[in-house]
Amino acid sequence: MRVLEGRQVLMRIFIGEADRFGHQPLYRALVELLRQEKIAGATVLRGLIGFGAESHLHTTQLLRLSQDLPVVVEVVDSQERIDSIMPRIDEMVQDGLITMERVDVVRYRAKKS
Repeated sequence: MRVLEGRQVLMRIFIGEADRFGHQPLYRALVELLRQEKIAGATVLRGLIGFGAESHLHTTQLLRLSQDLPVVVEVVDSQERIDSIMPRIDEMVQDGLITMERVDVVRYRAKKS
């Protein structure tokens, strides 16, 4: 396992649940790319309600059940590693928002076997 501590980068990729890359959901394709590239970690979060650049509301409300809920892929690693995969991510994400911010990693470790 890699050591990851101190000042790192948190990248958030805001997309829709229905967004696709090839034959699979975009969020899954992104996580698979990140894992393949040995990025320290990634998590996919599904939103209850949101809107993007076109101001179209996506919601879980009963009367208006959306098939395209907001999804956020959160990624933590070094600036260098994020920068190295950014061209591939940019190629995959056709519609959405990508943000980056500095974070302090306090703890990064696997469960002891």
